[in-house]
Amino acid sequence: MEINRSNINELVNKCNVKPDKDYGQNFLIEPLLAEKIVDSLSLNQDDHVLEIGPGLGSLTHFLVNKANLDVCDIDSRMIDFLKIFYKEDINYILNDVRKIDVKKYNKIIGNLPYNITTELVTFLLIESNATNMTLMCQSEAFNRFFDLSGENYGPVSVLLHLLGESKKVLTVKPGSFYPSPKCNSLVFTFVRDEKCDKEVAINVYKMCKSLFLNRRKTIYNNLKNYLKDTDLINQILSELSIDINTRPDTISPENYLNMYKLIIKNK
Repeated sequence: MEINRSNINELVNKCNVKPDKDYGQNFLIEPLLAEKIVDSLSLNQDDHVLEIGPGLGSLTHFLVNKANLDVCDIDSRMIDFLKIFYKEDINYILNDVRKIDVKKYNKIIGNLPYNITTELVTFLLIESNATNMTLMCQSEAFNRFFDLSGENYGPVSVLLHLLGESKKVLTVKPGSFYPSPKCNSLVFTFVRDEKCDKEVAINVYKMCKSLFLNRRKTIYNNLKNYLKDTDLINQILSELSIDINTRPDTISPENYLNMYKLIIKNK
């Protein structure tokens, strides 16, 4: 069923599916945007797709006949609502997506709850093997994922860039949702690099979590806490041509990868 501005109020009242703030629910009410978001996933009938947080089915409406579709929502009201319209056309999962096996899906899509966006994206990058993902998040979170320097840059940015290629699809204004959030949302795609060593990328991410703990300190001081070997630190920074006074948020994902490889090589 298409969710739009004309029917949203009737649906939420008649079916008692008013959005729950605790779940960070905001329903997309622009069908043209929903269709464009789904199209960005480049689906075919052989795909096994997971939709996260379908809500009333704004995206589901355009997904259901294009692939083998599973929808996962923590809110039983949403699952019950979707079953009325789609019956057995979809596999329904009533659970927190962080508690299910996501490895079997080759494509993932979702309008992510604002309150756990970063945690969810990290979970999907580490736990899933999806070749393609299309995700919607708030603009602030988008900056944390995509900035490669400055205060927004961090371990998740490094992980995202090492694992594959991402790009912005579109901006969604607050008025395109019911209820309207307080900020813009952004849709981005992620295409996994099949040549990337996922285990290494995850280990680099774990290393960066330690090196970014004190972002105002120099990389040298952060490495001292991490390695406790000043000779090795000086050797690594010299080989990578990184000044000892450089701060963690000015080092590229590629240099963090090179740093990790040198640490493993010289341990």
